[in-house]
Amino acid sequence: MTSSIHDVLPQNFAYVILTYVYSYIMLMYLGINVGKARKKYGVKYPQMYSDKEQIFNCIQRAHQNTLEVYPAWLIFQLIAGIAFPLSAAVLGAIWVTSRFSYAWGYYTGDPEKRMKGAYGYIGLLGILLLSITAALQLLHIV
Repeated sequence: MTSSIHDVLPQNFAYVILTYVYSYIMLMYLGINVGKARKKYGVKYPQMYSDKEQIFNCIQRAHQNTLEVYPAWLIFQLIAGIAFPLSAAVLGAIWVTSRFSYAWGYYTGDPEKRMKGAYGYIGLLGILLLSITAALQLLHIV
């Protein structure tokens, strides 16, 4: 007997998959902006930051910070998505969208403006709580 993806994942997991696609587009956007800034500000590889160009450093940090949290987001998004696909997809979309806001604020050269993306914590903490709930359900605690 062969099984299909429909036998393994909840039907609405398609929305979670689309959230992953959205996150990949966001990462590519941030990465391309770093590449453009490298060219504009003359920051050569393998140098990560500039000792002269604050704007470049802000563009680089927006990308780097996103990459720092991305692995944890991926795991929690997967767990939450399997257990609560629609809620996880909405929370994931909030987090991904917030990374654009975070970056655009940072791109101004004023690091304080990165906080325009702080609403992303709703998405990140939401999927963390859904993941904990899924674990507790598996343990028959809730």
